[in-house]
Amino acid sequence: MARHSVLQAFYTSQEWIDFRMILIVERSKKDGIYCEHCGLRVLKSRDVVAHHEIELTPDNVHDHTISLNPALIKLVHHTCHNEIHKRFGAKRARSVYLVYGPPLSGKKTFVSERMMRGDIVVDMDKLYEAISLQPSYDKPDNLFSNVMGIHNLLLDNVKTRMGKWGDAWVIGGYPDKFRRERTANDLGAELVYIEATKDECMSRLNTDPQRQHVQAEWRGYIDKWFEQYQE
Repeated sequence: MARHSVLQAFYTSQEWIDFRMILIVERSKKDGIYCEHCGLRVLKSRDVVAHHEIELTPDNVHDHTISLNPALIKLVHHTCHNEIHKRFGAKRARSVYLVYGPPLSGKKTFVSERMMRGDIVVDMDKLYEAISLQPSYDKPDNLFSNVMGIHNLLLDNVKTRMGKWGDAWVIGGYPDKFRRERTANDLGAELVYIEATKDECMSRLNTDPQRQHVQAEWRGYIDKWFEQYQE
């Protein structure tokens, strides 16, 4: 069955229709229904969309801990639902974030917890992984110029707002203050510093079994970042 057909069958099922109505009734008991995206009141129940925070797919739609889990569903306006998914002409100011900090400070974790489907993420480690098929922590030196070429092209896409992406997340060390601020200004980006001490970064490296064979290389990355960092 095609992807659309599988999801359509779920959304037209009596199980989902009853579940949606129970949600609306339960959440409107106190003083009416309020959109859990914009905070404004929803005047009519037919204008309510039950939005899954974890996007439903043919692979997870029958997992009721996801598809029928009240904790993972928000009641929102139709227009807010379109805005969340950036579709049907919904207008939404696109934000750009330059997320920086030392190696192993948690930059990718920070982004993965906040980004939405359809956002663009520019990350050197992931670019190495994409063109080498090596794990993201294994960065062959001979591919540096190729990775930088792709990286700079993507930054140009962000700078010119090329494409239909939602928000943009640029992840990097950026220890040099001048380069960091110049890049942020060029991209129209908000700077987000992920703070971690050198000891914290080294401790994470020492306890990461995936990086055991590249520990010396990553100690060098950490040492270099803290040597160069300027607030």
